[in-house]
Amino acid sequence: MIRNKTGVWGEIYTARYLRDRGYEILTSNYVCRFGELDIVAMKGGVVCFVEVKTRNQNTVVSPKEAVDSNKQNRLEMAAKAFLSVTKIKSETRFDVCEVLLDDNAKLFSINYIENAFQG
Repeated sequence: MIRNKTGVWGEIYTARYLRDRGYEILTSNYVCRFGELDIVAMKGGVVCFVEVKTRNQNTVVSPKEAVDSNKQNRLEMAAKAFLSVTKIKSETRFDVCEVLLDDNAKLFSINYIENAFQG
């Protein structure tokens, strides 16, 4: 599997997962000087900054482990930038979506973690 195609598939599956559960996708791949927000979604008045981590189903390391404290800090700064630009004033949270794909880039499983870390 090509790495960046894997990430794209993960974001597509995550967006579908969120929409199926009543989330509104506000934007995806929001880029600012602090980094990128994979998906920004809203549900019940809460803005969710969703970090998508996609791996092959046979991975040994949990995808969420890639969201270390440095990554969390960059996501928090990017989220503040997004909120500043959009003027959205709402409760927020940071979620991580672990997407595992089979060898043909088909969805194997999704593990959606709400409030994965405090922002």
